[in-house]
Amino acid sequence: MNRPGISTGTGDNGETALLTGKRVSKASARLHAIGSVDELAACLGVVLVEELPSPLRDQLLSIQRALFRVGADLAVPIGGKVPVKRVEAEQVRELEEWSLALERLLPKLQRFILPAGSRVAALLHQARAVCRRGERWVAALRETEQVNGHLLTYLNRLSDYLFLAAREVNRAQGIADSVV
Repeated sequence: MNRPGISTGTGDNGETALLTGKRVSKASARLHAIGSVDELAACLGVVLVEELPSPLRDQLLSIQRALFRVGADLAVPIGGKVPVKRVEAEQVRELEEWSLALERLLPKLQRFILPAGSRVAALLHQARAVCRRGERWVAALRETEQVNGHLLTYLNRLSDYLFLAAREVNRAQGIADSVV
């Protein structure tokens, strides 16, 4: 049977190889976490085709690239050699700085808000939800295996950043938060 060159056929039985070569079930928490991070990067790709203010565009591009570092970190169990650096405190600090800058631009939240407003804001809220799912899968993985401690913090801060970015996009377009 002919298949595309990208297809190895080695995953046809429900397993895939980590970057170490170790084979794991595609149903494992590790693969769910990796898949959620991949989906998040794809969500950000959709956001990035939209009209965005320059600082947000640059930050989201940086985050999209950083998500490959997150994925590689997840694809190599602790003790294995990662092809890139693992996620470090520096990536967390960068998200915190960007979030603080966004918070200064936004009115203080008094109530819960709906994930709504402009198309770009709605897409950022969707990305935030995917990020939270990835965070939950990393937490599940951590219950059974050792993981880089910065991963959960990074994903938690990233979901905060995406929430603030969605609010900022709406604010910049003159769209008020939709409150519950």
